[in-house]
Amino acid sequence: MNWQEEYKRRLCSAEEAVQHIHSGDTVFLGHAVAESSLLVDAMVQNATAYQDVRIIHMTNLGSGAYTQPGMESHFHVSPFFLGATVRAAVAEGRGDFIPCFFHEIPQLIRERRVPCDVLMTQVSPSDEKGYCSLGVSADYTYQALKSARTVIAHVNDQYPYTFGTKVHVTELDYIVEQSAPLYESKPPKIGEVEEKIGRCCASLIRDGATLQLGIGAIPDAVMMFLGDKHDLGIHSEMISDGTMELYQKGVITNQRKNLDRGKMTITFAMGTKKLYQFLDKNPDVLVKPVDYVNHPVTIMKEHDMISINSAIQVDLQGQVDAEAIGLRQFSGVGGQVDFIRGAAMGGGTSIIAMPSTTQKKDGTLISKIVPFLDQGAPVTTSRNDVDYIITEYGIAHLKGETLRDRAWALISISHPSVRDSLAEEFERRFHQNYRA
Repeated sequence: MNWQEEYKRRLCSAEEAVQHIHSGDTVFLGHAVAESSLLVDAMVQNATAYQDVRIIHMTNLGSGAYTQPGMESHFHVSPFFLGATVRAAVAEGRGDFIPCFFHEIPQLIRERRVPCDVLMTQVSPSDEKGYCSLGVSADYTYQALKSARTVIAHVNDQYPYTFGTKVHVTELDYIVEQSAPLYESKPPKIGEVEEKIGRCCASLIRDGATLQLGIGAIPDAVMMFLGDKHDLGIHSEMISDGTMELYQKGVITNQRKNLDRGKMTITFAMGTKKLYQFLDKNPDVLVKPVDYVNHPVTIMKEHDMISINSAIQVDLQGQVDAEAIGLRQFSGVGGQVDFIRGAAMGGGTSIIAMPSTTQKKDGTLISKIVPFLDQGAPVTTSRNDVDYIITEYGIAHLKGETLRDRAWALISISHPSVRDSLAEEFERRFHQNYRA
């Protein structure tokens, strides 16, 4: 039987496909843009057929209907990363968060420490040899596909075909065809604060450097100030539209990378339709599994690796909380520590870039540089790992510095409204006048 016949034999409706989920199964959803709302909606509509189905994912972009009150006996969500639709479920006991470095998730799946019974994900249409692409999400999705008992694939002709990771149609147990628009993340608004932070970050980026950037206003602001750089490379957990624009301007050439020279290497992507069209069949982009892209040993081999990430709080020792507000889990570690450690191991640079304050709903400003992390908050990046902290008030270089000098440097880039109170803590802690 040739692959075209195998493909036709596996075709079914979404409603038929989800009947192959059994009570007690652990179901992985494709990550981020790879999540199929078509399949998830069909699963939720069939909820009464299931008991105790565990749902696992990182960033989810769908409605998260399986987390809603009343679904507890059917579904229990256990994410590695919390988005807006699952935070309440975890906070209220309808779900449980799994702390884990991003690059270790495939290993957990392989070893069945976190079993994967069913994978539901989007894939591209097949090529002439019967291979589909995992498109904008190889990350843990590739290992989940290899380990799952049952693979349910949504073949979507709007999903890009990318290079770096492919799967044969014979690896897909049930195939659902439907054209559907992809989730789009619109470019963020960049204000004066983000511009100042972006300019500071760009000042640390040298010609030929290899970059890891995330998504949001600050990464996009950094890229605004890289137009005069030459031969930058990308080895990053993800990219968004700003990276595409620098590539098109010739700033990103990837010609000085040590690995995958000439290619942008990522494990997932999220942005606008324009980005997805750019990625489709683009030979200059490789989308590879996260245990390659995010592994510190891979990262350390890259030329002049510079990672840029964000934080919720940084205390006066330099400890970084990037994932929770006290005991309330907000997101997850993602790839922050993967890249900070990989960059350090290879002699590169890591940056935590953040506004000096965040604003509450009532308009009150809260400092992100604090004497102590909130009670119960996790340390995402330890004080031993931290390198640079940047706010709109400047750059604090912490690696190799004493606790006293770290505290002084962090106060100097904090919001002016909190400097006096932070100075009081400095004087109590170090028995020295802050301004001496």
